[in-house]
Amino acid sequence: MSTSGALTGEAIAAVDSTRQIGDVLGLGDHLRDALWRVESAGLEPHDSPGGLVVAGMGGSAIGGSLAAAVLGDRASRPIVVWRDYGLPDSTTPESTVLCCSYSGSTEETLAAYEAAGALGARRIVCTTGGALADQARREGVPVIPLPGGFQPRAAVGYGLVVTLEVAALAGISVHLRTEIDVAAEHARRLAAQWGPDAPEDSPAKSLARSLAHTVVQVGGAGLTAPIAYRWKTQVNENAGSPAFAATLPELDHNEIVGWEGAAGLGRFSAVMLDDCDLHPRVRQRIELTLSVIGESAVARHRVETVGTTRIERVVSLVLLGDLVSIYMAVLNGRDPSEIEPIRRLKLALAGG
Repeated sequence: MSTSGALTGEAIAAVDSTRQIGDVLGLGDHLRDALWRVESAGLEPHDSPGGLVVAGMGGSAIGGSLAAAVLGDRASRPIVVWRDYGLPDSTTPESTVLCCSYSGSTEETLAAYEAAGALGARRIVCTTGGALADQARREGVPVIPLPGGFQPRAAVGYGLVVTLEVAALAGISVHLRTEIDVAAEHARRLAAQWGPDAPEDSPAKSLARSLAHTVVQVGGAGLTAPIAYRWKTQVNENAGSPAFAATLPELDHNEIVGWEGAAGLGRFSAVMLDDCDLHPRVRQRIELTLSVIGESAVARHRVETVGTTRIERVVSLVLLGDLVSIYMAVLNGRDPSEIEPIRRLKLALAGG
């Protein structure tokens, strides 16, 4: 399909049945609203020597990974993101377990909630409702209410802020409310620069055209490693395309060799997510890796974070990747809300 069509609001509206583009552009507002929602839940500080476990799947889990990257060495105790049934073996009764499920019906997260209760760990729930909210309220477990009407993956700002605030309440870090508020305004400015009303050669639109109809390989490191995974999953769900993520420097010890056969298999593209605070040798590796990949990729891009604080920089590339994936969906003529394979799998599991 052609990649030359205009990525205007009208073109997006023609395929985006649930107006997911508006949810993406609203990231800054989501960050501020999330602060209010955590405060309204009336959570009490509770020191957690065992650290924090964020239990969730898909778009409900990524906020935990991004929050851990934002905190970095400012986190005095472990933050573990758990995408599975049960809980990691390292969880203790002195841990706080944050159970995140946008729908409240994710079976893996419900299993983690029950496992945390059996262990005697402190539990906090983040959801719009469903069985998870019902069970938590029956058992007196605090619930942070999320707004309805989103695709779960579009609530990424809520997951990020909720995790940061719960980490602070658990004694793992300081509160970052001022930084979050500044990052919210940063996101609003970037949304104006990269959104549908931006010029057709703006960064998000240009990247989408370059990556459309290719298998995207996204690399990250340190702060950008979970963002690379976010880009991969957004391309999967929104654009309906295969995509993969890996981390530097590890990918230079294996994946880089696989690029030798890429041109004979299909159209592949490479994106490396850079950040000013990455180890100097890793930043050098990004440039050299793209050079070694060379013409095995139909497109190669080095994309840098934008901002001063760690949360500003994370938010910048989350927003950019989300917009790129929506624009890729438009170029594919695909509704970004369509996730039929997930629905079919859930029906099969329910019947089994």
